[in-house]
Amino acid sequence: MQTRVREPRRRHTPALDPAHPPRHYGAMEHRIVVNLAPDLADRAAILAPLAAFNAQNAAPVASQFLAVLIQDADGATVGGLWGRTAYRWLFIELLVVPEAMRGQSRGASIMAAAEQIARDRGCIGAWVDTFSFQALGFYQKLGYEIFGEIQDYPPGEARYFLKKRLDDPAATPPA
Repeated sequence: MQTRVREPRRRHTPALDPAHPPRHYGAMEHRIVVNLAPDLADRAAILAPLAAFNAQNAAPVASQFLAVLIQDADGATVGGLWGRTAYRWLFIELLVVPEAMRGQSRGASIMAAAEQIARDRGCIGAWVDTFSFQALGFYQKLGYEIFGEIQDYPPGEARYFLKKRLDDPAATPPA
């Protein structure tokens, strides 16, 4: 008995070259457009179907922003932390301590406050990214561990991704 092997069907993939004419899919016409100056409406149009897909395939996300600020005597923000909690994790997007205030434990105090807010919101961990010329050692002293690295970003440097479990008391170093 002879077995016949069937070759898998090859799918036609449209070209990504904007110089090629648009292709028709059903009743709709689509084309690939390179936009070197996109606006927030473009981002929103891309995000909407992704958010809908995620909502169907993952637990609902309750994303909340948080900020721990350093303010001067006039109430102007001069530094601090900006982040958000989602999926039971804190993401630290921005952290800056003015140069004149560094070495006074302000950064550690800000991080401790943000981590406590995250715990109060039910978070189990926190993550952050930093460059090799920024605050890698600072985050490691606070108990953060590297889980990813991109070499030569920027050239000659590296970008690090760090995480810390907040639900493990042993993971928090003494102050």
